[in-house]
Amino acid sequence: MKLCLFTEVNNKIHKPMKAALVVSRKPDGSHNLITVEWFMRTSIEPAQYAISIGHSRYSYACLTDFPYFNIVFPSSDNKTLLSLAGSQSGRDIDKFTAGNVQSNPGRLQKLPIITDAAACYECEIVTQLRSGDHTIFVGEVKYSWINPEKELFVYRS
Repeated sequence: MKLCLFTEVNNKIHKPMKAALVVSRKPDGSHNLITVEWFMRTSIEPAQYAISIGHSRYSYACLTDFPYFNIVFPSSDNKTLLSLAGSQSGRDIDKFTAGNVQSNPGRLQKLPIITDAAACYECEIVTQLRSGDHTIFVGEVKYSWINPEKELFVYRS
């Protein structure tokens, strides 16, 4: 082992990478998507998931305005959507329309469940923690969805 810069280690451990999509509600009532890499389970009972969102992101404003989100675990069918949701701002485009997203309303606050994803959790934000230039939003899982026909997509290269 040798001592080195954070970025050098991060470049080595970054792949393969799991990514997820987060669905939030815009102030106008429509829906937004963001691709996230920073997410994790934080509790078994009650079931909770955390997502980390940068303060400059439109999704940050959406999540501070409306305390619910869906965390969507993509299938290979969602690869293009992951790219779109991670490279465009919901301030400028409707990512659901641009990505031709097929969805059904969820049970919690009717946030969309993406039908060709591998799985989805519907969450209510129960706490927030500022972490530098990001905020960690912890959501209690209220409903869980699985698509038995789809495998989880993982970036390999």
